[in-house]
Amino acid sequence: DNFKKIINQPIKKVPSLRDITIANLFFEDSTRTKLSFELAEKRLSADVVNFASASSSVKKGETLLDTVNNILAMKVDIIVLRHPNPGASVFLSRNVNAKIVNAGDGTHEHPTQALLDAYSIREKHGKVEDKKIVIIGDILHSRVALSNIYCLQKLGAEVKVCGPSSLIPKHLDSLGVSHFSNLKEALDWCDIANVLRIQLERQDVNYFPSLREYAMVYGIDKAVLDS
Repeated sequence: DNFKKIINQPIKKVPSLRDITIANLFFEDSTRTKLSFELAEKRLSADVVNFASASSSVKKGETLLDTVNNILAMKVDIIVLRHPNPGASVFLSRNVNAKIVNAGDGTHEHPTQALLDAYSIREKHGKVEDKKIVIIGDILHSRVALSNIYCLQKLGAEVKVCGPSSLIPKHLDSLGVSHFSNLKEALDWCDIANVLRIQLERQDVNYFPSLREYAMVYGIDKAVLDS
């Protein structure tokens, strides 16, 4: 809330991270997340360096750990990591002497997106606690879904998911999350719907007959919302 006031000021900068150097390591394509991190870091007065894996020694076979240790040797304080492998951020946090921020690791988690979603819900509805929230779409391949489930449950919301059974992970029952197969039932139940895209780039088999059929069953447009 305090920082929201700052970004609405003529001078959108505070010295909170002055003299701190942050390296943004993105091993996957990203626009919104990368720009969001870089803007936030600079507005907090950090020194920022950006790493592009496509033009790095990673292409020559250098390991993630070697790459990060080389960067840390340049007196970097914080690593922001986006990586295609689940658990990459946890691995680094256990093997290097630096703060690691997970900006998304494969199909595992995306904690900062969950924090943003929770903040948006609180901003719009006044609180997250006791809200009924349904996450709709490709739950199986979405790192955002799992982080949202953990975050929203900790803040007191009741969370369920909706989508074809082929895109629902089997372990969600153990998290206390049940599954709607019917979109209308899900929308009738919830206070808030979080709609995820289909992660086609992470799918190696067909999980549903076609995108057209998926959109007919689980697509949300103005007509669906008005009904």
